[in-house]
Amino acid sequence: MSKRSKSATTENEPLVVRRDRDRIWSHIRQKWLTEKPEERVRQEYVCVLVNEYGYGLDQMDEELSITGRGSGQARADIVIWRSAQDKRDQKSPLLVVECKSDNVTIKSEDYHQGDNYARIVLAPFVVTHNSRETKFWRVEKDRIPGWLSEVENIPKADATDQQIKELLARLKTFREDEFADLLHKCHNVIRNAEQRDPADAFDEIAKVLFVKVGVERDLRAKRQADNLFSTDYLSRLPGDNPLDLLFQETKRQFAKDRIFTDNDRIKLRPATGREIVKLLERYNLSDTSEDVKGIAFERFLGRTFRGEIGQFFTPRSIVEFMIRMIDPKEGEVACDPASGSGGFLIRFFEIVREIIHARADAEYRTVEEAVASLPEEERARRLVEADKLRLEQLDQSRQGSPVWSLANRCIYGCDANERMARTSKMNMIMHGDGHGGVHHHNGFLNVNGIFEGRFDVVLTNPPFGANVPASAKVEPGEVQVSDDQRRMYRQAYGAQYEEAQQRVEAAEGKPIASLFRLPYGGTDDDGAKGKLGKIKTELLFIERCLDLLKPGGRLGIVLPEGVFNNPSLGFVRGFTEDRAFVRAVVSLPQDTFMSSGASVKASLLFLQRFTSEEQANYDAMKAAADTEVRARYAQEIAAETARLEAEIAKAQASLKLARKSGSKVEVKAAQEASKEAQRSLKTYLAEMEATQVAEARALLKERFDYPIFMYDAAKVGITATGEPDDNELYPNDQLPSGITKTALEHYRDFLDHLGDPDFFV
Repeated sequence: MSKRSKSATTENEPLVVRRDRDRIWSHIRQKWLTEKPEERVRQEYVCVLVNEYGYGLDQMDEELSITGRGSGQARADIVIWRSAQDKRDQKSPLLVVECKSDNVTIKSEDYHQGDNYARIVLAPFVVTHNSRETKFWRVEKDRIPGWLSEVENIPKADATDQQIKELLARLKTFREDEFADLLHKCHNVIRNAEQRDPADAFDEIAKVLFVKVGVERDLRAKRQADNLFSTDYLSRLPGDNPLDLLFQETKRQFAKDRIFTDNDRIKLRPATGREIVKLLERYNLSDTSEDVKGIAFERFLGRTFRGEIGQFFTPRSIVEFMIRMIDPKEGEVACDPASGSGGFLIRFFEIVREIIHARADAEYRTVEEAVASLPEEERARRLVEADKLRLEQLDQSRQGSPVWSLANRCIYGCDANERMARTSKMNMIMHGDGHGGVHHHNGFLNVNGIFEGRFDVVLTNPPFGANVPASAKVEPGEVQVSDDQRRMYRQAYGAQYEEAQQRVEAAEGKPIASLFRLPYGGTDDDGAKGKLGKIKTELLFIERCLDLLKPGGRLGIVLPEGVFNNPSLGFVRGFTEDRAFVRAVVSLPQDTFMSSGASVKASLLFLQRFTSEEQANYDAMKAAADTEVRARYAQEIAAETARLEAEIAKAQASLKLARKSGSKVEVKAAQEASKEAQRSLKTYLAEMEATQVAEARALLKERFDYPIFMYDAAKVGITATGEPDDNELYPNDQLPSGITKTALEHYRDFLDHLGDPDFFV
């Protein structure tokens, strides 16, 4: 290994970034430079190359002028040779590094620029780097310029020719189909080698993936180059089950999230564990595109659960459309009370994180434009300050930063199925986080930060068809929390949490359905006038979601189409209309969920809960309509009631006389006449009540009139067999022929014209 420059560091000390006010020290060039954001990125990466990869400063050069076809006045940010002697002899270098400021998203043209430099100087490796991402590339010399293949890593300074050759061969072609197939292969290895059923095999895969993600996170945080998730590392661990040792250590790192229990272990034979690790070790999940990784994991889940276990997953195209319809904003808090594999929560997290990054970048560019005319040193100082502020906002490990708040205070969900809750946590960990707010819990009951009136956005695809019977009770285990958890949640959410917890504790032992109004027929009182009955799960989720929303909050929910048109469910529609604006209804094709094992035709319902002012206005209009209609019928009802009561009195008088006469035949006839008179009054009053309610509802709709977006979709991005298909829901590369504007674009036009009645004529 080449020696490090003695002027920069001693042999046993790590190289560190040196600063002096607005200047930064170049260890390679041995001089002070103005600390611009891109210079900071470069000097920090020089330290990584020295400390983690073992390169000496005398092997490197900065701002190396590249001469060659198409290079112009190009300068390579960092160039590294195999040895200091190779550098002195001006031999071809080993690698070229292209650094970009952290406020710049690295694009494909940046890869191609590095490729061009590397081709000119005949370097086999290219690195593209900023603090957001580092990618390693193999230069394809037998291909046209711009053809790059991503590899796992770059060689360390002491790498042999054979190790370099192996690195060049270990392509990181991490396509979603490939990884999904690989996960399925791992699943089959466990099923066949261990004789496990599909669900048990999946659980073991989840544990192994959990270890892999945990190890990679730890390596990334400590900035180490060695991957401990490898068969080589397992062979150096003690005991009969080295993979379980890693699993137990990873559990300790995530202990507060309770993804796995204290008693959970990896229950694979050592040979099976090694085979699984060998299959997975070449893939770096931390550095892999979250979109690629997410699609792969979801395809694996879909193939495993839909085909073999029968669980239900929302197609990705439906998730994307519903999220885009809801239009998330930075700082909003989201919940899915039936989270399944976590699709809605993951996509919410990704989109809001993109918004935060875009805002932070825009703020930096604003400063950049404002200081463009300042002297160089002052301009650099101001840019460094702006870049530091931008990085602080995007630092997910910094408590209170926007991205930390998104990951730790804005994403919540639960699922009653333990496997699904664990799967959604794993899925979210792989996508960047937000898993801490997801729980294995009954979605109808409060837990952690999931309680009434708290969410800006609720998105869900609840289970269809099942019933919540009156006999289903709130169990003690569903309301109890430890003292430590209670203190933690109270600190995070304040008095609102304490009130919510007291509500759920007071419900212990009571029927779950009794906590809601819809099981009583949607009455606005406490249900005392109605009889508690069983109710469809999806209907109860409508009420639960509305309760979870803040005033003004937005809901997107998948529902069976019968909820929208079944006459017997009119009370559900009325209940909903009394609490929220119906913003949109999008009808889906019959076969949308066919590949998931569900044949029910579904629609998407989008609601916006009334604000306090809107609710008060609506309630006043509803009361006025009710009063007006009842006044209209009052005289008629009074007269008819009086007539029927007279009939009842007459029948009762006849019954009294019949009893005196002692004739059984006359008594029986008089009893029937009395009962019939009473039934007539009861029937009349019920009919008139229904008439008045219907007319009051119609009058209210006439006065509280607003437009509703309706769309009947034919192509939604998925076929009945689960294959990709044309998609008219939102802008994409698979628009059906003849579609010039998608459903989402039509909806946005609709929203833009809500204040223009002529638009809807």
